Amino acid sequence: MLKVGIVGCGFIGTTLARAIDGGVVEAELLAVYDRNIERARGLAASLSHPPDVMDVESMAKSCELVVECASQQAVKELAHTVLSNECSLMVMSVGALLDEKLRDELEKLARAHREKIYVPSGALAGLDGLRAACVGKIHRMELTTTKPPMALVGAPHLREANIDVERLKVPTVVFEGTAIDAVRGFPANINVAAAISLAGMGAEKTRVRIVADPSAQRNTHTLLVEGEFGRLECTVQNVPSPENPKTSMLAALSAISTLKRIAQPLQVG
Repeated sequence: MLKVGIVGCGFIGTTLARAIDGGVVEAELLAVYDRNIERARGLAASLSHPPDVMDVESMAKSCELVVECASQQAVKELAHTVLSNECSLMVMSVGALLDEKLRDELEKLARAHREKIYVPSGALAGLDGLRAACVGKIHRMELTTTKPPMALVGAPHLREANIDVERLKVPTVVFEGTAIDAVRGFPANINVAAAISLAGMGAEKTRVRIVADPSAQRNTHTLLVEGEFGRLECTVQNVPSPENPKTSMLAALSAISTLKRIAQPLQVG
């Protein structure tokens, strides 16, 4: 049975831990970690089969797969340690991988140790079709994300542009540019832009538009791709996490789905 460790005990980490503990995934949760050690201990104690609370290095030496559910900064801090200890890595804060130098280093490290780096689809659908389409020529790739203002509060881009989303009365475009700039300006809000960039044309050629809509009840992502294959348009209206409006429920479910796929011998899609 696949031995798993989770770093980050917020909404996604907790949801994944409970799925493993409840038998939804054929895996064994050996360890959890969070910078807030009390939160990690609380999560461990709440499970039927309590995992150990370990630091990242100990976790990597004990597990076959470590799942990062913390932040882009956490990816930069733990990825080398995990892969160097012959342990695979699942990255939820996929925006970190748009750093080309970091991504190249991690890919080389994974190859050297015969490990894998997994990136779930997150809060978006259609990545399987996008990957297939990108085997041929792509002419256009765009992502439009619409969120309630509270889901965007605190983003660096809003501070730099002096945009107070809490005062908005109508739907307002608060960002338009490349995926790389979107991820830098909204590191906790737009991981889907990083995911489609890695699966598709790259971060510099992927256009992103972010809309703050005071009337929105859900986080909506629309992916548009045109190329020699034809046209792909996919819209997902996500229910936000009740614990963290920046995160969609589907993002947590995608982590569970990816882990199930890793653990199962039959691979579909």
